[in-house]
Amino acid sequence: MDAQKFLSRYSIGKRYFRGICLSNANLRGVKLTMINLNQADLSGIDLSGAKLSGAELSQANLSGADLSYADLRSANLSDVNLIGADLTGANLARANLNRADLRSTNLTGADLIGANLNEVEMSGADLTAANVNQAELSAASSHLGVSRKWVTWAGSH
Repeated sequence: MDAQKFLSRYSIGKRYFRGICLSNANLRGVKLTMINLNQADLSGIDLSGAKLSGAELSQANLSGADLSYADLRSANLSDVNLIGADLTGANLARANLNRADLRSTNLTGADLIGANLNEVEMSGADLTAANVNQAELSAASSHLGVSRKWVTWAGSH
């Protein structure tokens, strides 16, 4: 589905877009509160400055996405792929990032107050000036190695 058709459907009240493919779409600054994008392919998407508070993004692919300065307060980002994503200045207060893959993610200046960061993988992530007060960090890992998720066998013989 292209970005315009997606935004049109959202504007008439549709909120359930599980599994949608919007990779590399430009949705900069859009307001998509309380949307369900579980298992969506949002790789390379530009959601910089977007309003996504309360969004359901569980198991979505947001690798390489631009979420800089996005409002993701109380969003569900559990089991999400954020490898190489830009979350500079993003508001992730009280967001659920349980088991998220944050390897090489830029979280510079991000607000992670009260966020659930249990079992996240974050080797190479940049947390410079990020606020992690009251964040849950149980079993978070920053080890090097192959992720337990996002491994595919495409192209193997």
